[in-house]
Amino acid sequence: MAPHDRLTGTVLDTDTDTDTDTDTDTDTGADPAGAAEPTDLPGPPLLRVSDLTVHYGHHRVVSGVDLTLAAGGSLAVIGESGSGKSTIARSLLRLLPTPGRATGRVEVDGREVLGLSERAFRPLRGRTRGFVPQDPASSLNPVRTIGSQALEAAALAAGVAPADRRALVLDTLERVGLPDPVRVYGAYPHQLSGGMLQRVLIGLAVLPQPSLLVADEPTSALDVTVQRRILDLLTGLRTELGIGLLLITHDLAVAADRAEELLVLKDGTVQETGPTRQVSQRPASEYARRLHADVPALHPDRWAELRAVGRARSGAEPRIELDGVAKTFPGGVVAADDVSFRVPSGTTHALVGESGSGKTTAVRMLLGLERPDAGRIVVAGRTLHGRSRAELRDIRRHLQLVYQNPFTSLDPRWKVGRLVREPLDRFRVGDRGERTALVRAALASVGLAEELLDRRPAALSGGQRQRVALARALVLRPDVIVLDEPTSALDVTVQAGIVETLLRLQAELGLTYVFVSHDLALVRQLAHTVSVLQHGRVVESGPVASIFDEPRAEYTRTLLASLPGTGRAAA
Repeated sequence: MAPHDRLTGTVLDTDTDTDTDTDTDTDTGADPAGAAEPTDLPGPPLLRVSDLTVHYGHHRVVSGVDLTLAAGGSLAVIGESGSGKSTIARSLLRLLPTPGRATGRVEVDGREVLGLSERAFRPLRGRTRGFVPQDPASSLNPVRTIGSQALEAAALAAGVAPADRRALVLDTLERVGLPDPVRVYGAYPHQLSGGMLQRVLIGLAVLPQPSLLVADEPTSALDVTVQRRILDLLTGLRTELGIGLLLITHDLAVAADRAEELLVLKDGTVQETGPTRQVSQRPASEYARRLHADVPALHPDRWAELRAVGRARSGAEPRIELDGVAKTFPGGVVAADDVSFRVPSGTTHALVGESGSGKTTAVRMLLGLERPDAGRIVVAGRTLHGRSRAELRDIRRHLQLVYQNPFTSLDPRWKVGRLVREPLDRFRVGDRGERTALVRAALASVGLAEELLDRRPAALSGGQRQRVALARALVLRPDVIVLDEPTSALDVTVQAGIVETLLRLQAELGLTYVFVSHDLALVRQLAHTVSVLQHGRVVESGPVASIFDEPRAEYTRTLLASLPGTGRAAA
């Protein structure tokens, strides 16, 4: 490949620079609460950063950041997207893209490294500084086996003869909890799950035993149980190997569970820093207090009054009903097995479970995109299947979907006005003037200004894009909206605004929601009832409060125990 060959979490000390990603799926048994108290270690800090400032051209994105990290210690840098977290991480590793330029002073093990030439700094990458990037899917070479890429990381390990590198790799894969390391060694990335890929990347990052490990959002796209296993793994490796961990995250709950020190960043400027307990429980800055207020796990009843309005307006008859629905895909893959639930009008029903639990299949059958092998689906008193194309079209007008990723669900070539108007055009609702009025009303209902009508998605923030997607679903004035992980790609502050908007619209318009999510803390805030799915079956279903407070199924208890920031993970 080109001079930069991708390798998990490690930047190579050859002519090829590499960076990596991590995703893990194993439980090391480490106590996540063990990171709560600072470790008092002697000697100079492993990492000392003074007055770090980063420019892209004439634009300053990070301003005067100071931080210290003890050997074997842990520090979390938290903030929203665009706050400069990843820029700081890449500055420390000298991986800023052109025309990025960092100034200030960065000392690792007492040695100033920011002013070193690339030739002098290159041997330090991987050997003393490991990197776990955010996206495992794009950090491994898809046409090379895990083993062939891992051997490059093994070449960075001091004192290991070439003949012993394969054994070192297998031992490392086993250490990070991967079952059957020999199979993983010979596998290609597409043959492993996301959690396994993340573990691979962490393994390769720690294989040369660096003194400093930088983990950039290592669990942002993972199920809550997999997230816990990966964070347990990082905590265990830090303790076992004495590695200093710099954790980059937007999730204050994760940071509070896993780091000894917190640094809160906004617009490239430090808002406050200090021991985790102090910053997470008694934040001094206005921005940190706002982050704290927006973490669902820390404030489960934040929207209780607004949610109660929907419950009070709900009708006796279900708006949606699935009764004994089943679906098996070719190859004998059972995606849904006797799935049943009812959703009263004006309420929110959540479907939760890990990836592969059957949530998406259930939603696709509800939307008529998949035909069930057995069972019955009823929407507003009308059986969904066995209908003519025209009848299905009429039902779907009142059953809209908001996709998970606003970056891919909106046509980048179209302006906001056309995106929101398209459903009206397709269903031939009203004349041109009426459609324009409906589009403006839909935008206003989700808190967007009319001036955005002429912008394209690329000119919008992630939160604005998701509000456009919601306005697009609302413009037909449907009875039911299916929300498929609608906030998973958003920061907690933006997410809180979307949740408040959804509940307000439900209270005003009597909307019925089906909410698909792996975020149980968010489900607690938003939903009235919940079904917990595992391997295509409903393991328990009922009111959110009773399911979360007194779960009967072991699987539900496992999901709830994995939530960061609730205290359950320490049990």
